[in-house]
Amino acid sequence: HTHSQKLDNAKKTGILSLSEHGLEAVFPQIYELTNLTTLDLSRNSLKSIGAVNKLKVLKLFNVDENRLKAGSLASIQHLTKLQTLSASGNQLGKMTATEGGKQLDPLPDLPASLKQLKLSANALSSIPPTILSSNLPKLQKLDLSSNQLGTVPSAIGRLTQLVELNLDNNVIVNLPEQLGKLVKLKQLSLKNNKMVAFIDGKEQSIPATVFADTPLIDLNLHGNPMTSTQLNHMKGYDAFLERREKVKTSALHGGALTNLDVCGLE
Repeated sequence: HTHSQKLDNAKKTGILSLSEHGLEAVFPQIYELTNLTTLDLSRNSLKSIGAVNKLKVLKLFNVDENRLKAGSLASIQHLTKLQTLSASGNQLGKMTATEGGKQLDPLPDLPASLKQLKLSANALSSIPPTILSSNLPKLQKLDLSSNQLGTVPSAIGRLTQLVELNLDNNVIVNLPEQLGKLVKLKQLSLKNNKMVAFIDGKEQSIPATVFADTPLIDLNLHGNPMTSTQLNHMKGYDAFLERREKVKTSALHGGALTNLDVCGLE
């Protein structure tokens, strides 16, 4: 009963939440609700999402904590109004092959309308290539925390509208020069990675461009094998501190920045 009541309400509101409903499949009536702008199917046992491409005006799609693997999200590429995709706590990084033995990409090409993408805890050992190859001129927030990422490819520089990037709890050793091309990047979180300050005692793991060429003001390095003293010796760090002082004095954030002085380091 609750299902049919929820579906009736959704016809009026355009919003449907079936979080924690023990769903193992998406029932077809959902795809008849062509007015849906928000669909929350989080915390179920879904292995596929069916014909979600019929929901032409969908803006927010939440499938957190299901059993989705590489290839399961193929139908989202046709959602031309989609702004938020949340698919954390799945298995998109688990290798899946088609019948022909071809490896499936974790994600399909993504719609250009996307503003937020959350893919935390998906056993990803590399950033899904389609995030870097799709045309995502509006993507502002990207969460790839709690995966097994060892590197950040230089193609990250294509995501020119990125404001927030979360790479916590990975095994990242250093960042590419091209991260400096993210001219809107304000928040970068790298808690609990494997970043020493200077690789082979020479090359800094955070390129000077990241400090100097972005508007970065919130950087979290807590739980990395480097000290605040080493951070202070990095080229470009001065520019970062200066910029942040300005923000602090304008009290823009009401003091909400993480551990302001040393980016979470001892």
